Amino acid sequence: MKVETQGLGVHHPAARVDARAALAPLNLRIDAGEQVAVIGPSGAGKTSLLQALACALPPAQGRLRLDGVDPWALPRRSLQRLRGRLFLAPQTPPLPPRQRVITAVLAGCLPAMGLTASLASLFYPRDIPAAHEALAAFDLADKLFERVDRLSGGERQRVGLARTLLAPASLWLIDEPLSALDPSRARQALAALTGQARTRGATLVATLHQVELALEAFPRVIGLRDGALAFDLPCAEVSAARLAALYAQHEAELQAQPMPTEPPPPAVPAPVVMHCR
Repeated sequence: MKVETQGLGVHHPAARVDARAALAPLNLRIDAGEQVAVIGPSGAGKTSLLQALACALPPAQGRLRLDGVDPWALPRRSLQRLRGRLFLAPQTPPLPPRQRVITAVLAGCLPAMGLTASLASLFYPRDIPAAHEALAAFDLADKLFERVDRLSGGERQRVGLARTLLAPASLWLIDEPLSALDPSRARQALAALTGQARTRGATLVATLHQVELALEAFPRVIGLRDGALAFDLPCAEVSAARLAALYAQHEAELQAQPMPTEPPPPAVPAPVVMHCR
């Protein structure tokens, strides 16, 4: 899917009227099948950009075009159909704790399913092999029938990413997918995402806190600061000086910090032996 923004500005609905825009007027063009990393300090507008591209936040000014179409000029039903071609993966995936992993992953298929099939899938999962394959891409195939509340934070994050692979979407918008992963898992997750997006011809836009991995995995890097575009460059042209300017007064976020080690999953209580007397 091709993405174009023309002077796109965004305000959060809950923000004060006089509050600074979450996203300043922004001009971008992302061709179909491109893979782009978005970096910048906290509060730079990275998540707001993804929400705008996902048609979750309407423009306060300017225009968004997806495959040449202004989504906010479409009738409501047509806008809903378009949203079915978009997939936004939040940093913390909304996974019901008592849900089985297979059900959580197959939820990625819901935009392509009718109401009856969606309800039936809650009780009788339709495509177990597809769910298994998506989880295997993130080294989670053995968790297929596990309950979500028995997973570690990093495992839950990877389940949310596995859901992307089953979505009938041509634009993948991934928000901070590595925050709960250790360096090895982070590289594996990025390799799976970029490889699968390339195979399917999907456009991939991901926000990343880990600058080093953004430069490793993505051919194009966008820098945001205070809601404005700081640079939009091939990764080879993102110099140390540009990064220093982008993260000025936020140097701690730029410095190489070890990513968190993925904690073990919660322990399942051992069965208690009962004696009758």
